[in-house]
Amino acid sequence: MMYYCSNKGFTPKTIPSSRVNDGICDCCDGTDEYSGLVLCEDKCREMGAVELEQRKKQAEIINQGFQMRQTLVADGKQTRQDRETRLNALKEEKQVVESKKQEAQAAKEAAETPEKEAVDKHKKAWEEVKAARELERQKEAGTAAFSELDLDGDGLVKLEEFQTHLEFDDDVDGEVTDEEAKNHLGDVTEVDLDRFLTETWPKIKDLYQGEKDKAKEPPVEEPTKGDTDLPPTEEPPPPAEEEGDREEEEEEEERYDDDDDDDDEVDDDDDDLDDDYPDDDDDDEPEIDVVKDESKPDEDAMPDYDEETKQLIAAADQARAEYTEANKKVSDVDAQIRQLEKQLGTDFGAEAEYSSLDGQCFELETKEYKYKLCPFDKCSQSPKHGGSETTLGRWESWAGPEDNKYSAMKYTKGQNCWNGPDRSTEVRMTCGIENKLLSASEPNRCEYVFEFETPAMCTKEVPNNPEFSHEEL
Repeated sequence: MMYYCSNKGFTPKTIPSSRVNDGICDCCDGTDEYSGLVLCEDKCREMGAVELEQRKKQAEIINQGFQMRQTLVADGKQTRQDRETRLNALKEEKQVVESKKQEAQAAKEAAETPEKEAVDKHKKAWEEVKAARELERQKEAGTAAFSELDLDGDGLVKLEEFQTHLEFDDDVDGEVTDEEAKNHLGDVTEVDLDRFLTETWPKIKDLYQGEKDKAKEPPVEEPTKGDTDLPPTEEPPPPAEEEGDREEEEEEEERYDDDDDDDDEVDDDDDDLDDDYPDDDDDDEPEIDVVKDESKPDEDAMPDYDEETKQLIAAADQARAEYTEANKKVSDVDAQIRQLEKQLGTDFGAEAEYSSLDGQCFELETKEYKYKLCPFDKCSQSPKHGGSETTLGRWESWAGPEDNKYSAMKYTKGQNCWNGPDRSTEVRMTCGIENKLLSASEPNRCEYVFEFETPAMCTKEVPNNPEFSHEEL
């Protein structure tokens, strides 16, 4: 059985009969303890006043939120209309920029054809020149090598002459055998100049060491018989000088001594300069000036294009630049069209009331994590004190009940939980006067729940001065 608490001035309620006259005041008016075992004070009107004040404040929030929602609805509808207008304009613009792109492409191809022909012709001619020069260089080098190898000058390079060059000693045993010589000579015992240039020289040119090559190698000092590691006990006497040589040297020294007295600073500079260059005695070869003469063209560098080819290249460059610009405009228009089509295809609510949330993000910080909600995009969390962001789901659809579809959002296909499902988030919407992420929780493993307040959820007005019903009074 149930007992009815009238609770005048507050909200009526029913309680189990077992709780009547149990010594505990369950009804705010105290009528459940009528036996008199305890005295229950009537607190209904006091509690009613507090409840009424709370209802008034809630009503103000709801009504203020409703007014804000009306603005959101108007803005959302206008935004959709603007996007549709912009999309139609972009589709027309695309036809124009696409046509210009095709024209630019045709102009580019038309300019590149003669450019390529001229450039290829120039390069081919240069390759032929280089090939002819290289052929001439090899002929000169081969002829010089033939002359060096032809020791008896009879116009033939014979096996025994070939064997004088240890670079053909394949097994490096200090001797060029007949077989090794034949292998490099061309399996013959002798060759004339023509055959040497066509058959032998191409095979040996990378191995061959001529007199100039050998001169560049440092001489190998061989110890003489009877040498020991001990230094000589006596220094050899200096070579005898002729009287005339000594007099010339003395005069030369006096002349240099006078110069030293006149200008010590210049001599110091000269000493520094001398240190930068090797002594003449260090190398038997004459010094070679390695400074490149910039006025002389590099023979191995391809010569510049002629004026006609330069003009063709310039025209093609201009055509390519114009095509690149035209193609960029098409890409920009396509990107804008895709973005607008995506926005127009998104359900922003029955009256587009959630349209303003698109492109925004809202955050909530807890002790451990920072949670983020980007409506119509994704939900995420990241460690508060640093670390990588974890996606808790990407926008899928509205997930409220049939009679209140737009009261909840569903985000799925988030980052996979270790040995578990993909993360997902349900966002529950409540009425409020600002867009704010209120809470975040994980009631089930890898399943998150966000609470989000927004004026868009304030769907109807309520009386500003709510009163209790007739029964409550």
